[in-house]
Amino acid sequence: MTDRIPDAARIHSPTKTRDGITILDIEHYAPFLLNAISNSWQRKTSPVYRERFGIGITEWRVMSMLNIEPEISAHRICEVIKMDKAAVSRSLKILDDLGYLRFDSAPNDPRKRRWSLADEGLRVHNEIMAVALESEEDMVQGLTPDQLDSFLKTLRQILANFD
Repeated sequence: MTDRIPDAARIHSPTKTRDGITILDIEHYAPFLLNAISNSWQRKTSPVYRERFGIGITEWRVMSMLNIEPEISAHRICEVIKMDKAAVSRSLKILDDLGYLRFDSAPNDPRKRRWSLADEGLRVHNEIMAVALESEEDMVQGLTPDQLDSFLKTLRQILANFD
């Protein structure tokens, strides 16, 4: 367990006082802001992915990993995108049923599969990626390159704090 910083030494306080009661100040509470950004992102992109490509954001995340690391195991997908096994398994089944995937099984255990995008999956991936990158541009609009670099560095550090 790491030592906690005493309240008096905190860099910021994610609380404020209202009527003598301490409440969360959601404008300064990192988990709220991260969740709000994630929810806003999903509300913007998920309907587009469903309407134009017939898949959801979870399937898109899995497809992205399959493009980044071809011949990847479901376990590795879970590890990298921080998603539970059931959600990844469902997504792999949906994508496989759509004909977007191919896999190789381990000779000693056919349940252990290494997944990759099939040609049709790669085609759909590339179309979705164009939409995703356009949406990301909208999300970071108004940030300077230095601000974006600092923001991404901060997010990577926050993510590393969970490992």
